[in-house]
Amino acid sequence: MPDVIMPRLSDTMEEGELSRWMKQVGDEIHKGDVLAEIETDKATMDLEAFDNGVLEQLLVVAGTLVPIGAPVARIGDGSNIVTDGARPAAPVATAAPVATTAPVATTAPAADAAAPAALPAASAPAPVAVAPTAPTAPEAPAATPTPTGELRTSPLARKIGREHGIDLHTIAGTGPQGRITRTDVDTAILAQASAASVPEPVAAAAAPTAVSADSVTVPVSRIRAVTARRLTESQAVPHFFLTSVVNVERLVAFRTDVNASLETVGSKVSLNDLFVRACAVVLRAHPEVNASWSDGVILRHNHVNVGVAVATDDGLLVPVVADADQKSLAAIATETRALAGLARTGSLSLAQMSGGTFTISNLGMFGIDSFTAVLNPPEAGILAIGAATEVPQVRDGQLVSVPMVKITLTVDHRVLDGAVAAAFLRDLTQLLEEPLRIVL
Repeated sequence: MPDVIMPRLSDTMEEGELSRWMKQVGDEIHKGDVLAEIETDKATMDLEAFDNGVLEQLLVVAGTLVPIGAPVARIGDGSNIVTDGARPAAPVATAAPVATTAPVATTAPAADAAAPAALPAASAPAPVAVAPTAPTAPEAPAATPTPTGELRTSPLARKIGREHGIDLHTIAGTGPQGRITRTDVDTAILAQASAASVPEPVAAAAAPTAVSADSVTVPVSRIRAVTARRLTESQAVPHFFLTSVVNVERLVAFRTDVNASLETVGSKVSLNDLFVRACAVVLRAHPEVNASWSDGVILRHNHVNVGVAVATDDGLLVPVVADADQKSLAAIATETRALAGLARTGSLSLAQMSGGTFTISNLGMFGIDSFTAVLNPPEAGILAIGAATEVPQVRDGQLVSVPMVKITLTVDHRVLDGAVAAAFLRDLTQLLEEPLRIVL
């Protein structure tokens, strides 16, 4: 039988972290069994068996970053069981298998299971020599040179470090054999960002070795670490913001009528679902907004994929409603509800968090009147939705109370100019105020 290999889980994936083995050598394996958990910068995925047989050998230890296509295990008839074959995977020859002592016991934290895409990831397992909850975790200690003087790191870690100006020689790798992982670089970026936020006069803050008795050190989940990295990237994007006030009186009434008609099938539509559908319709009419900046060119996307920001205990995830402009309002409602549930349980697949072309973020349920959202790279726009507030208006000589919602569009100025973004927001406002057109 062919070896079990690290699969390619996305077009941009270069490697995956085999965070935890779910089967042991000698276990009987059936097609479809989950062999291991693989963490990417967006999600935790199951590695499933494609053959029946016996798990004869584990070729890498848990916590190893493995290039796509590299073998990780062997399944056979049980006649060639090897119990000491697991070793760290490395891009250069780490020829002799390393004795699998302490690293085998290293496991990835189960709580950090899922990660956004948009706000693609996960925290690397802590090596035996490093305390995972040490108060100085944000600091990037000096790296220990390898015997050959070469720096052990993955191509992706080098790329991220280069993009953020991180000297990888200052980082102590937490991967097998001191390998510098993506998470190590994320931690260094967080430390750099934290240092940048400290006022200049406080020079002594450079050595945060003591934690106040009034403070509690909170380990950073992988989702939080990657969210920090992605939003740090977003900080470099030239943003601008446009705000509109929407009269949602008709929208609220329309939602009531729709839910009454769907009651017999047990479905229900939220105001957020209406916003998803409305954004999709207007994005289809304004393809210049359904775009992103990529290496000096603008990419206009053929599919309208709307991401919906979902708060979870581990951090923010953005599941994607693919081809939202082609789906009915009822279908969008069903899908967003299912995606939100999967997000909160850490069960989203990589595909469900990939390919977004526009994002909406709704804090109205918390009573927030208005806010500005940070772009979700590489998307060119994100819509922030506030709470419906009653505003007095004069109508036919009478003072009436009208529900109004402030919506704020954040835009990548490299992709869009003010007039184009304003036309999009104007048309979105008009559509929300004439909701019958949303379902046409």
